[in-house]
Amino acid sequence: MLDKLGTGGLIGLIVLVAGLGVIAYANPLIAAGLALVLVGVGLVAKGLVSGLLSAFGMGGMF
Repeated sequence: MLDKLGTGGLIGLIVLVAGLGVIAYANPLIAAGLALVLVGVGLVAKGLVSGLLSAFGMGGMF
């Protein structure tokens, strides 16, 4: 997975985890809720990309 992200994606992932760490240091409950929101947004984005690719006939790629 990490080889598909590229440099920008890897830096973004590190910043995301660091941000969650800072929030968890201040308030763990809010950090847990934020993590769930981020996972939900990721799943929605994956679903949208899968639907778009299948509309173009490339359904098995993602």
